Amino acid sequence: MSLPVVDLGPLFGDNTKDRATVAAQIGAACRADGFFYVTGHGGEALFAELRAESERFFALPLEERMAIAMANGGPAWRGYFPVGGELTSGRPDLKQGLYLGEELDESDRRVAAGWPMHGANQWPAAQPELRPAITAWMDAMTDAGHALMEGVALSLGLPDRYFHDRYTADPTVLFRIFHYPATPPKDGNDYAFGVGEHTDYGLLTLLAQDANGGLQIKGRDGVWFDAPPIPGALVVNIGDMLDRLTQGLYRSAPHRVVNTSGRDRLSWPLFFDPAFDAVVEPLPLAAGMKREARWDEADLGAISGPYGDYLLGKVGKVFPGLKASLI
Repeated sequence: MSLPVVDLGPLFGDNTKDRATVAAQIGAACRADGFFYVTGHGGEALFAELRAESERFFALPLEERMAIAMANGGPAWRGYFPVGGELTSGRPDLKQGLYLGEELDESDRRVAAGWPMHGANQWPAAQPELRPAITAWMDAMTDAGHALMEGVALSLGLPDRYFHDRYTADPTVLFRIFHYPATPPKDGNDYAFGVGEHTDYGLLTLLAQDANGGLQIKGRDGVWFDAPPIPGALVVNIGDMLDRLTQGLYRSAPHRVVNTSGRDRLSWPLFFDPAFDAVVEPLPLAAGMKREARWDEADLGAISGPYGDYLLGKVGKVFPGLKASLI
């Protein structure tokens, strides 16, 4: 199985016909496996620097990485975590990572109000070049997220700014850099999971990968298939919140990471989600749009209230210790 490749470029323009074509491609992919590649996303010239600085960060001595541990980041939940420090479905992942988000100081209303997951990032003192490389990438991917959501809106027969006006004018933007160590097989060809089977919980994930691969997706038939890296392209997938907003029309598919390359693997997911205080509710879809039950039998109509309440419930399962520190 393979994923479609969508050129995002026309969504940055104003040609109605071209935008409609791209929107139709996005809609078809979201109804199928909920995953697709995108080119023309605006970050192509920035990726080499991001990759180089990420490699430098994970080559720093452990004590320098631990100096910006997530436990030191307060309610913003930003910083470094070591291998095994993140849980998926209650089990430690075989990866280490750096958690970041939109850079916000104390003058921002969200920080002043004490909202969790909002605030300043932690940066390694020994690597000042990391911050501009990450900031430039996050800015480009946030722009791409806005463009993608316009395509999603058009694909659903909604005005192109539907999500912007109701949910993402002030989005929750979270960025991760993950490092998966090279691991030998445990028994025969059985490898430990870098990340176990899961679905993402928000609207969209925009993922850059290095050349080593490892991302696997569970198709509608229950069979796992690879999503190998394509130079210059991102992997985009929809999350549980968009699945629920569309009442199952668009699919949030299970996926996992298995690093069988024999080399260290890097990936860079950016999560583009509704504003923390946005009140979520099912979309006004046309009566003829087909909806399906979710693979996990979750109640697709059970969405209401602020997005932040939903988000904290999900992320708290990944870092239960941090969640406990906020209570």
